[in-house]
Amino acid sequence: MTREADPTSRQHSTPTSPAGEPQLERALSNRHLQLIAIGGAIGTGLFMGSGKTISLAGPSVLLVYAVIGFMLFFVMRALGELLLSNLGYKSFRDITSDILGPWAGFFTGWTYWFCWIVTGIADIVAISGYMAFWAPDLARWIPALATILLLLGLNLVAVRLFGELEFWFAIIKIVAIVALVVTGIVLVAIAFQSPDGSEATLTNLYSDGGFFPHGVSGFLAGFQIALFAFVGIELVGTAAAETKDPEKNLPRAINSIPIRIVLFYLGALLVIMAVTPWRSISPDESPFVAMFALAGLPAAAAVVNFVVLTSAASSANSGIFSTSRMMYGLAQEDEAPRSFGRLSKNHVPSRGLIFSCACLVPGVALLYTGKSVVDAFTLVTTVSSVLFMFVWTMIIVSYLRYRRDRPELHESSAFTMPGGVVMCWVVLAFFAAMIVVLLLEKDTRDALLVTPVWFAVLGVAWAVMRRRGHGGRVPVARADGTTSV
Repeated sequence: MTREADPTSRQHSTPTSPAGEPQLERALSNRHLQLIAIGGAIGTGLFMGSGKTISLAGPSVLLVYAVIGFMLFFVMRALGELLLSNLGYKSFRDITSDILGPWAGFFTGWTYWFCWIVTGIADIVAISGYMAFWAPDLARWIPALATILLLLGLNLVAVRLFGELEFWFAIIKIVAIVALVVTGIVLVAIAFQSPDGSEATLTNLYSDGGFFPHGVSGFLAGFQIALFAFVGIELVGTAAAETKDPEKNLPRAINSIPIRIVLFYLGALLVIMAVTPWRSISPDESPFVAMFALAGLPAAAAVVNFVVLTSAASSANSGIFSTSRMMYGLAQEDEAPRSFGRLSKNHVPSRGLIFSCACLVPGVALLYTGKSVVDAFTLVTTVSSVLFMFVWTMIIVSYLRYRRDRPELHESSAFTMPGGVVMCWVVLAFFAAMIVVLLLEKDTRDALLVTPVWFAVLGVAWAVMRRRGHGGRVPVARADGTTSV
């Protein structure tokens, strides 16, 4: 069944719908989208988990990050082609709903919402821990709650303010990593010797046990932590509905991902392990702190603590943005309470924002009941990584169906995915291998075995909704000017 769609919706997003209701506004510029893409490609895990990853994999951690980045680049290229095949898509949830069916949109949308709620809880608690560096006697719930309220207030104003926040958060990350790389290059160039007698040299990458010091098992163990570092890379797809000139800006943001991975991940880790032998890097501390401390920066701890704090705040900010937009899309298709589908006068899904932020509050209390913040963070980030892999898998599966059912759109696309169908199957095989890897260690295995409960809950909810005649009722705009129900 089709009906005529507003022809202007294919090229531009207007502030109001034909019925006069406010719509998501394309207020994010190329500057915002580029930095959102950078922020998504530099996850909190790089700052928080790289020490542990290096201790597990040794120098082969470089290959770990390269492989993950390579695979996720193709996920992003598939997402880019799909989004540009129909400018009526507001996010990848709309893509899965339109191409695979309403059930897929329901599972993808709610799973992505849950991904960021879980990740947001970890980020908020981490922020409270970082604040203890400056105010050790301050109750941890105060900075956690203050962060939630601050990010909620800022996101309620306008989407452009979200873009500005992510712009400056990403700038801080970039400056910190570039400073690290430059510092490392200087230390290697002068053959700097640390207090323990070790010398800064590229031979540290292979002189102590080789490139794979812990063999294949250590190499595979590195994937468990590194995978979470890339969580959020798909955020550029969530922001697509609120981006000016997506046909120009979206390809730019996606195509620059490999350069960012090489510089920000591989470059940073390479200089860290060149300056400090990998066995000397503590899994419980940030190697960024150690690097600046070696360089003789007196305020190294305070500087890096601030950087990591802003990185966690950036992740939480992205989560609040993403969850509210997913709930807006779900409500538009009658798969969430309809009130979440209403926008404020600033064209912001304010009710979804408030609800998502409210869900973070009890989560903070739950994390305080664990043995430590680190243990809780490990658990929730593993769950988050598994759920994000499900979302990335749904994007790839949607692309395979799109290639089969809508070949004319692929032929006319100006931003086709390199490798096409073959690379889709390679990426899916990689995700399957990652599930096996997560089963190898007890801490990640326990978290992995919990995730089916979430999908069981969604399955029951979907069955109840369909029995009551709800779900997937609002049409999605097609590129030919019609809408599908």
